[in-house]
Amino acid sequence: MDKTSVIFGNAIDQKTVKKAEKSKAKFIKKFGDDSAKVYHLGLKPIDQIKEIGIKNLVHADEPLKLPDNALIVGNIRMGFGHYRIAMAIASCAQHMGRTPIWFDLASFDATGSKMIRSQNDLYSMGSKLSQKVGLFNKLYWEPLNSEGFRQITYNAADQKNSELLVPLFADLPKDIPYVGTHVWPSQGAVHAGLTHVVNAIPDNWPMGLHLAEGSIHTVQTPFAYLGYKKLNGMAKKALKPMPDDALKMVGHYIDHELVSNVEHDCAKRIERCDWGAPIRFLMTVGGAGAGGDLYLAMAKHLLPYIKKGMAELWINFGDHLAMWEVFKKQLPELTDSCRTFFDDYKGLSDWAETLDGPSDGVTAFCHKDIFEAVYSTNLLMRHCDVLITKPSELAFYPVPKLMMRHIGGHEVYGAIYAREMGDSTYECETAPALCDMIDTLINDKAILRQLCGRIVELKNAGVYNGGYEVVRLAIEGK
Repeated sequence: MDKTSVIFGNAIDQKTVKKAEKSKAKFIKKFGDDSAKVYHLGLKPIDQIKEIGIKNLVHADEPLKLPDNALIVGNIRMGFGHYRIAMAIASCAQHMGRTPIWFDLASFDATGSKMIRSQNDLYSMGSKLSQKVGLFNKLYWEPLNSEGFRQITYNAADQKNSELLVPLFADLPKDIPYVGTHVWPSQGAVHAGLTHVVNAIPDNWPMGLHLAEGSIHTVQTPFAYLGYKKLNGMAKKALKPMPDDALKMVGHYIDHELVSNVEHDCAKRIERCDWGAPIRFLMTVGGAGAGGDLYLAMAKHLLPYIKKGMAELWINFGDHLAMWEVFKKQLPELTDSCRTFFDDYKGLSDWAETLDGPSDGVTAFCHKDIFEAVYSTNLLMRHCDVLITKPSELAFYPVPKLMMRHIGGHEVYGAIYAREMGDSTYECETAPALCDMIDTLINDKAILRQLCGRIVELKNAGVYNGGYEVVRLAIEGK
């Protein structure tokens, strides 16, 4: 199934096609040719996150037996973002009566899986380096993320490489409802002949990178819809547009437990404002810790407010403690008196259930298990007043957001969108700007009330219903 030489009726030049073929051949040479191999899969419960009733696909000796109401969520770990979106889709699927099945294509001992991991390692290295070396960020990383990945020719190489994923799909029924939360799992499913594939595009900046012809592409915003419909800026000349049945605008991909509690959670935030409770800041450091200097600056700035009972700080250190060690060295005054939940997800969950009442101080949490590390933010998002985040997938979540500096040019458009929708601050790119916004949020409660009111309005307008719509499209197919 050739998806490389023609993309949505647009012919790709032979130089690019040959380059794509060489890329696939390079991975086969490096990791082996398993195209004739049949990988059997089995189901294993993901006990860590009982909230969304999800099962994991793992290697097995016998052919897969799926429940009749299964929905596959194809994903990879690339940072926390694609896992978080996958969890949102799984949550909505469970609410709609489906059994969500987790399919992390990077987790197997297969050629395609090794290809994904090697690509992800390069991206992770570039992301971290971009935060440390300004010249690298300006001259290479920002242009690559905003314009390099934008080109339709980039998609040609990915399509060819994704052919390596086909052996992993041998056990899946062709008509199984399937949602990919990264383009590679979507492309792999299409190459394998699956007919009910939804490609849930994560970003607000249209890029050729995210195309998986043969799937239903979903986007979260009108800006992304028009950009993808026209394949805007993906080549030097105008391209033939995407057909109507290949692209749908659905709204934000949000977990059912967050969407269904928007009114309650925002009412509690306003109630805390009214009786002068400390403003609860949830900081998402994550696993990579990119932007570490900014996190430190904000935490240091918050210390006097925390001592006065005017603020709380909750920090998710993701799935490793490297940034925690930095905090201990740089801010012992904060860490020495800190409440901690390290590899104690049950303890964190139990503590979260007490947060309708008063709380105080600094709380840090970190879990080696990736599911617990990602979902910890979900647990506390409902109880925080302000989420401090870069404009990644969390830019779309129904919680008041203090937006940090983006990482990669494509994230800029998530920040622009969120500030225009009115459930977020504008992007604060420097430590002084972030600290100034913290001062404003603590001392001018009208802003937090405005953000909460806007979130309720957006919820009532169906803006946060994208997860449900994605599941519906996967069930119905084209």
